[in-house]
Amino acid sequence: MFARLFGKPKTEPITLEKLSENLEMLEKMERVLQKKAVAELERATQFSKVKNKRAAMQSLKKKRLYDQQIQNNGNSQLRVHDLMIMLEGAKANIETVDALRTGAAALKAMQKAANIDEVEKTLDEVHEQTEKMKQIQEALSTPIGYDDFDEDELEADLEELESAELEQLLQPAATSSAPVHLPEGRQPNRPLLQKPTVDEEDELAALQAEMAL
Repeated sequence: MFARLFGKPKTEPITLEKLSENLEMLEKMERVLQKKAVAELERATQFSKVKNKRAAMQSLKKKRLYDQQIQNNGNSQLRVHDLMIMLEGAKANIETVDALRTGAAALKAMQKAANIDEVEKTLDEVHEQTEKMKQIQEALSTPIGYDDFDEDELEADLEELESAELEQLLQPAATSSAPVHLPEGRQPNRPLLQKPTVDEEDELAALQAEMAL
C-alpha cells in the first residue's frame, strides 16, 4: 500500500567507487571499536584490582559487545571485498563483450563492402590484364621480319655460298698444277708438286674449320 502511494524508494546503482567508500567507512569503524574494546578491558582490570566485581563484569560485557561488532564489521568488509571483485570481473566481461561486438560489426561491414562476387570479379580482371601483358611482352620480344623467310631457301643459299668459296680457294692451286713443258730428255720421272704458300694454307685451314661446323 505504501509502495503504491509513495512509490518504491529509489536506489542508486552500486559502483566500485561507492563500495570503496563503504569499505573505508567500515575500516574506520573497526579501528574505533578496537579502541573501545581495549578501553573497556583496561577498566575491567582496574575495577578488578579494587575488588569492584560488578563494575569489572560490566566492562567485560561491553568489551565482548565491541568484539562482536568488530567481528561483524570484519564479515561486512569481506562481503564488500567479494562484491568489489565480482563487479570488477563483470566490468571486464562487459568491456570484452563490447569489444567483441564492435569487432564483429566492423568485420561484418568489411565483408559487406568486399563480398565474394566482387572479389572474384576483381581476380578475373587481374588475370585478364596479366594475360594481356604477357601477350604484349611476347609480341615485343619477337624479331621483326625474321619469320618471313623459308628455312629451306636459306639452307640452299648457304650451301651455294660455301661451294663458291671453296671453288674460289681451290682455283689457284688448280692453275699452279698445270703441266710444265721441259726440253726433251729432261722430263722428270715423277710429276712435280707445287708446295702451297702460307696464305693458301691459312685459307684452307679456315675453310676446313667452317665446314666442320
